[in-house]
Amino acid sequence: MTAHRSSSAAHGTLSPSRLRGAMTALVTPFRADGKVDEAALRSLIERQLEAGITGLIPCGTTGETPTLNHDEIASVIRITVEAVRGRVPVIAGTGSNSTQKTIEATRLARELGADAALVVTPYYNKPGPKMLEAHYRAVAAEGGLPVVLYNVPGRTGINMSADTTLALAEVPGIVAIKEAAGDLAQVQAILAGLPAGSSFRVLSGDDNLALPMFAVGATGVISVASNVLPAEVSALWSAFERGDVAGAARQNLRLFPLFRALFVECNPVPAKVAMQQLGLCTDVVRMPLGPAQPATVELMKKVLTTLGAS
Repeated sequence: MTAHRSSSAAHGTLSPSRLRGAMTALVTPFRADGKVDEAALRSLIERQLEAGITGLIPCGTTGETPTLNHDEIASVIRITVEAVRGRVPVIAGTGSNSTQKTIEATRLARELGADAALVVTPYYNKPGPKMLEAHYRAVAAEGGLPVVLYNVPGRTGINMSADTTLALAEVPGIVAIKEAAGDLAQVQAILAGLPAGSSFRVLSGDDNLALPMFAVGATGVISVASNVLPAEVSALWSAFERGDVAGAARQNLRLFPLFRALFVECNPVPAKVAMQQLGLCTDVVRMPLGPAQPATVELMKKVLTTLGAS
């Protein structure tokens, strides 16, 4: 399977300066019969780009990757690369709890034209710090793509410490971390520990902590909420970037009910409910996830109405 490859992916490099702004952890839209809705995916991607989103992440947690088979993962990455046409970085989720499988998935993502790989900490195995370092060093050395670390202990059962992150920040090919531990002290420890002039980037993995993380030095957010309201999440970053901190704070508080509502059930169940209500795709998720509770459906209607998006 081939795809048009951006120049950065062709050379296995991605300037860390491009890891900036409001980026979207894409949902994988499904048709009513449960198959990947390729037409909807292309439409969602174009909507994201028109709204000013600065990066797209297919096949992450929000994309329900554990329920996608090999061919579906390849198809989602290929479609994303083709639809983006080099306009923003495509950072494909390739992580698993097997180092060899992660390397193979990262190589596939490179072949399909992705610009970087988002690699989650190995779940279930719970490797120690030195084991984590060895895992990521192997992926960076053998996967063929720049690596964005992904720390999300609420999903994986393991937290990657600031010390481990700082050690990995020195590894060639490891360019950033998506920090979703919900710990601002840990984020600050990473940022404070980076040497002067380091190109390593810290990105928020939590919408509701994005603005506080921007304030201490994060250069962007990998967002769930931007699936639903990409222009509004982009506006939050833009206000902060141009120095309008008060405006960014107002936008953050305006969006905060959405940030919370998107996690009243397991992500991406509420996100897909919201997107179905906006006519963007179905709310179909794959087992073991299932349909949202009626209260979630009503909550999302209320939140979207309040935001003027219903």
